Formats: sequence, C-alpha cells, structure tokens
Amino acid sequence: MNTRRKYVVSTTLTEPSWANTTVVSGDIAASLRSLKSGSEGELQVHGSGALTRWLLANDLVDELTLLVVPVIVGQGDHLFPQDGPDLALELLKTHAFCRGIVPQTYRPAGAPQCASDPTT
Repeated sequence: MNTRRKYVVSTTLTEPSWANTTVVSGDIAASLRSLKSGSEGELQVHGSGALTRWLLANDLVDELTLLVVPVIVGQGDHLFPQDGPDLALELLKTHAFCRGIVPQTYRPAGAPQCASDPTT
C-alpha cells in the first residue's frame, strides 16, 4: 500500500506521514474532478461515511461498492442518513463469498423513479 499513490481529503491534515500521500483541501470538488479526469485507475474511499455522502451529494461517484455482512448491529452510524438526498442505484455486479458476505457494485442513476401503481 505504501508504494501506491494516496489522496487524503482533510481540513486539518497538512503533513501526511504515509509515503506517496497528497492532501486534498480547499476546493475539494474541483480537486477531485481534476484527479478523476487525469487519473489512471480508480480513486477509492475507505472508511469515511461523511466523505462518501458528500461525494454522492456532489455527483462525484461513478461506482459504489457496498458490502453486505451477515451481522445485525443495533447501534452505530448509518452510512445514509434519513435527511440525505434520494438517489437511484443501478446494480452492476454482485456475488457472494462463502461466509455470506456479498459485495454489490452500483452506479448512481439519478433520482429514483417510483411507480404510481404499487403492483408494478
């Protein structure tokens, strides 16, 4: 991992300790759009629900992979809050691992289209 290029979105970090790390701050949307247009490979977000929600709200997500883990947790933060924007997702791929963990990869597909007839 240390040999790979990394970008950290932060309003407080200025001197990252990881090798090959660039801090993205200021106009984050413009910086990320520039990275997306000129980057080879993919940009990933690991472990930041707040950043993921912000990226979705600012139309900066091309694909979203959600892992469904067969565990019920009765507490903690929700990835998608009740007051967040509605967003349709198009399923691109899915499979199941032997222990029941299911990665599901989606593409944002704009506003949800709800059927007016509940039987359709």
